[in-house]
Amino acid sequence: MKLIQSKQAFDQLIQDETIFFLLKHSLTCPISVRVKSDYDAFVSEAEVPLYLLHVQEARELSNYIAEAFDVKHESPQVLAFSNQAVIWHDSHQQITYNVLKEKEKQIKDEHMDSPKMIFRLLGNP
Repeated sequence: MKLIQSKQAFDQLIQDETIFFLLKHSLTCPISVRVKSDYDAFVSEAEVPLYLLHVQEARELSNYIAEAFDVKHESPQVLAFSNQAVIWHDSHQQITYNVLKEKEKQIKDEHMDSPKMIFRLLGNP
C-alpha cells in the first residue's frame, strides 16, 4: 500500500494503473481507524494495487478527487478506479474486509479484458 499525498502523484497514478483502490482515511475518526484496519488486513491478499490518502494531510487532493470524479467526499471512503474512472465507492460502516474482497473479485471479473490489465498480469508495465 502506498500513500498518495499530492495531485501530481495522483495524476501519475491514474495514468499508470488500470485498476486500483484508494482509501480516503481520516487520522482522527474512530470509524476510519476501524476501516483502515480492515484495509490493512486486505493488503496481504489484494490482487489490485492499494493506495491511501490521509485526508487531513492532503485536503486539496481529497477535494480534487471528489470534484474531478463527481463523488461526494466522505471519510472514510474507498474508491475503486478502472481505466481512469471511479467504478465503485462506499463509505463508513459499509467498508469491511469482506466487502473489499467481494468488490475486488467483481471488478477483476468485469475489467480483466482491458489490454493494460493483461499486460500488467503478464508482468509488463
